[in-house]
Amino acid sequence: MTKELNLRKDAASNKMYPKIELIRVVRNKSGEVFIDNTKKANGRGAYIRPTIEAVQKVKKTKALERNLKAKIDEEFYEKLLEEVKLNWD
Repeated sequence: MTKELNLRKDAASNKMYPKIELIRVVRNKSGEVFIDNTKKANGRGAYIRPTIEAVQKVKKTKALERNLKAKIDEEFYEKLLEEVKLNWD
């Protein structure tokens, strides 16, 4: 029996990908935006492919800000890029 893949939409490309291949970004009730490595944190989530291009695209188009309904500062995008470089290369 094959386990069904949980697909999620990538904020950068609007394409569907398996959840395990994506980075989850969450805005919680108090408005903090953070990278959810557990993929289980409470709050509004958005998914992004772990590529430098995808991070640059969501930054340029403000796609994450729209998905999370939150203002995202420069520092967060820096952290996201670090995460991609460290853990996904």
